[in-house]
Amino acid sequence: MSKSSYFDINKHIAGACHMAFWAFLFFSPLTFWRGMGITLPHYLMICMQPLTTLFVFYLNYVVLAPKLFVAGKHRYDLLINVILVLVLGFFLHHWMNMTNEIFMPGFKANYGVINTFSYILRDSLNLGIFAGGATALALARRWVTTDQKLKATEAARAKAELSNLRNQINPHFLLNTLNNIYALTTFDPAKAQEAIQELSKMLRHILYDYQQPTVTLKDEIEFLQNYVNLMRIRLPESVDVQFKTELANPDVEIAPMLFISLVENAIKHGVSPSEPSFIHVSIEGTEDLVICDIRNSNHPKTASDHSGHGIGLSQVQRRLDLSYPERYQWEYGPTNDGAYHSRIVIDLKKEKQYISNS
Repeated sequence: MSKSSYFDINKHIAGACHMAFWAFLFFSPLTFWRGMGITLPHYLMICMQPLTTLFVFYLNYVVLAPKLFVAGKHRYDLLINVILVLVLGFFLHHWMNMTNEIFMPGFKANYGVINTFSYILRDSLNLGIFAGGATALALARRWVTTDQKLKATEAARAKAELSNLRNQINPHFLLNTLNNIYALTTFDPAKAQEAIQELSKMLRHILYDYQQPTVTLKDEIEFLQNYVNLMRIRLPESVDVQFKTELANPDVEIAPMLFISLVENAIKHGVSPSEPSFIHVSIEGTEDLVICDIRNSNHPKTASDHSGHGIGLSQVQRRLDLSYPERYQWEYGPTNDGAYHSRIVIDLKKEKQYISNS
């Protein structure tokens, strides 16, 4: 169920609760007069009491609380309500006395000071309770609405940032790949042509398949395999490159191009022209988890090599935070045997957060 549908249902429920409450309040006089007989004109005049209560409630709920109390003008709100409930309390007392005189033969109204004061105070307190309840309800509604707006704003900001990060990945990835192809053209034009063909396959993925917020794990792996095949063209044969997959469910959905920067980083720092090198990539996928495990020989670049500028890893971190908040674990760094290890575990079973990537 979408959030808009969820909030629409809540509004309908709130509206039904309002209607049920006021229906009970307006029809309650019939319960008190049961067995005694009451005419329609008599009932309508008695309804003045719930009608004034309804007026006070919605005047506060719709007008006074939002425009005065919420705006910090508490004194004005209190003053208006005190005057309002006292005036209406005085009016209700005389209205009900007049009603009883009309429809109850022999009734004599008591307009003594003490009785008048007690009845006015009673009716005014009842109206004051409804005024306070309306103000509290208006504040609660405003708090919920503000919270929803803040969440929607945060979701829109995160969506824009995620889109921006995805747009940055393509130029970063293309820059590294084109640099590799350029290097091939100087000593092996045939391999350079083969690399361009592999690159065209990957670009088709980027241009057509990866415009959605998620892709299947199967498609993501195919993209990574194409990239590894492209890199194999320029790597020495002595480099041990392994790409293993174990998929219980290849159709699970994940964020696209999430692991490409890790593979790029492994190739960049894992290959030495003079020492034994290896790059081992393993991806596992089940209904609940996706695991990307990468081990490579560790041959850090010199301080003078600024290729990449560390953009890839920071993008991976930020994209994980936005796409899978509190749903992933990422461990990376040098190992005791001199290699470099990066392992990401994404929990697909946990309930998705408010942020949407669509």
